[in-house]
Amino acid sequence: MAQPRVIYDAKPGSPIAVDHAFYDRLAGQTASRTLVERFIVPMRSGRAWPVRAGQLFRIVAVEGAQVADFNAWSLGNPRERFWAARTKQLHRAHVTTYDRLWSSLPYLRPMLTITNDTIRYGRDADGAGCHDLLGTRCDPYVHKMLNGEDFDLCCHSNLVRAIAPYRLTELDVHDVLNVFQVTGLTADDRYFVKASPAKKGDFIEFFAEIDVLCAISTCPHGDLSVQMWGEEAGDPLSTCRPLGVEIWQPDPALLAGWRPPEVSDYRGDHGLRRG
Repeated sequence: MAQPRVIYDAKPGSPIAVDHAFYDRLAGQTASRTLVERFIVPMRSGRAWPVRAGQLFRIVAVEGAQVADFNAWSLGNPRERFWAARTKQLHRAHVTTYDRLWSSLPYLRPMLTITNDTIRYGRDADGAGCHDLLGTRCDPYVHKMLNGEDFDLCCHSNLVRAIAPYRLTELDVHDVLNVFQVTGLTADDRYFVKASPAKKGDFIEFFAEIDVLCAISTCPHGDLSVQMWGEEAGDPLSTCRPLGVEIWQPDPALLAGWRPPEVSDYRGDHGLRRG
């Protein structure tokens, strides 16, 4: 039987391909970096922060396994935001080093590039992977539908509160990257999750290709080792932990020749003017 064909193939020279040597230098030469900011996001909460083009940031498991739901916007234009579905198509359903997070239409450019991922999960025996784009954030609407309870600490709500100081609203929250989350599809194509493999000190690191506003929720389901809904559901509070964020400025010499990507130069009108 013929192998399935990858529709978006990142061959050398392709717009999807990245310069591995450039990002390896950024990831490897940490001694010359300058720490811009470091903070802790408490369990079951959220926080937003700006990152300038050319800076790096890490999301760190400071105490152990904990899932984070991640959103990103262009700092100067929140209509340009992370596009999880297209990122999944252009790269993979579980992202890792050298994969990029792409922005929505009509902008379509890389916002962030992953420079380091200490998890290195790969694929397990069930076909699951880490840093998930298959699913999305937990939210109070589905929680109410399944449990009949009002709960204000879902990832969707945590993100809503996190971005409020930046004059963004619930309508600006979008499909997420589930950092440190292991997921897959069963034989009958059903979505499943496993406990996060993150250990104390693990991190995922991003390079900001453009000025971005980032936000995470420290998921109220913690490391996802406790069943969320149904007859076997339990209280996940004991599995919830804080996460750390670090923002770094690399040695300017490492950025020689790099420049932020431009938005798409498509100038058509979608056929609207055709007679």
